[in-house]
Order: sequence, then structure tokens, then C-alpha cells
Amino acid sequence: MNKSGGGRGRRRGSPDTREAILAVARRRFLADGYGPVTMRSVAAEAGVDAALISYFFGSKKGLFGAVLGLVANPPEVLAGALPGDPAELPERVLRALVGAWDDPERGGPLLLMVRAAVHDPDLTRLVRDLLEREIVGRIADHLGGPDATARAGAFGTQLSGLVFARYILALEPVASMTPDELIRYLTPGLRAAVRGPSRRPRTR
Repeated sequence: MNKSGGGRGRRRGSPDTREAILAVARRRFLADGYGPVTMRSVAAEAGVDAALISYFFGSKKGLFGAVLGLVANPPEVLAGALPGDPAELPERVLRALVGAWDDPERGGPLLLMVRAAVHDPDLTRLVRDLLEREIVGRIADHLGGPDATARAGAFGTQLSGLVFARYILALEPVASMTPDELIRYLTPGLRAAVRGPSRRPRTR
């Protein structure tokens, strides 16, 4: 008896299988947002083993990046910048962000994603959900301490402003600054966001 087809009717790891996974994931992400979608639920709907999604895409973040055709997936870019001296976190994140967006091969799909999100409410919700969970949430976990989510939100807002000014509006002089210039001018504000507002002593 030939058992090469597998005992549970699951698809094998072929290019067609990969495309089937992407089709299901694209539909689910747009319909449900980033948070509720799981690798297991995508696998079940696509008729594949969940291990195949890990094989093809590595993680849920990788699956999301593949769905949108991202060469540089924002959560993965951030993950590479988090480890290290906490005092140098703003510089590391800035350098990673600018390095990804300045690279035409990696930055082009990111630019298309942002522009498309402006006009597509479902994609807007999906990108917002991703950024809240995988960018602001990860930074907050990394920072820890009081008001970590608020500080991470302020940090992320400044990064979003940089992306909008430099890559969407091409606002000068920001659009023409070198990475080192951007780091020099923007790092103080990002460090202030990481620290949070100073607490004034109570007056009697």
C-alpha cells in the first residue's frame, strides 16, 4: 500500500502549498486583524500541518511579512535592534529603521504598504494592530518599569513621524540627511521618550 500521500490528508511542502497558505493568511489577516490570527488556525484552513508554516515563514511575523511582500519585516527589524546596552537603544533602532527604509529593495515594499494602508481601512487596521502588538508592545516589554507602554508609544510615535517625513512626504532637510545626521538630531528626543517625563517633587 502506498502511503506517500500522508495519512491525514495534509498538503506537503510544495510551492503550491506555500501559495495556499499565503492566500488563507492574507484573507484572515485582512478580515480579523493581526492579533486574532494564529499559525494553527491558518494551517487548519489551508489544510496543512502547522509545522509547514514554521518551515516556510519561521513565525507569525514572518508570515505577515510574506503576505505583504515585505523584504524587511518591521517586527523582525526591531527584534534585531533590541539586544544590547539599553542606553544605546535609540541609536540601534534608528540605524536599523533607516537602514531598512533607505535600501530600495527592502524599503520599496514598506513604502507601498504604508501608502496602501492610507486608502484601505482593512489594511490600516491590520498595520495598526501589528505595530501596537509587535512594535510598541515589544518595546514596552523591553523597557519595563512604570509607564512602559506610554514610553514605548512615545518612542514609536517619533519613529512613525520620521518615516512619514522622510519617506512619504520627502520633507527637507530630513529627506536628505545622512543616517548619522538623523541619529545625531533624533536620538535626544528618543532618549527622552525612553526615560519618560520627569516627576516633579510634591509641594506642600
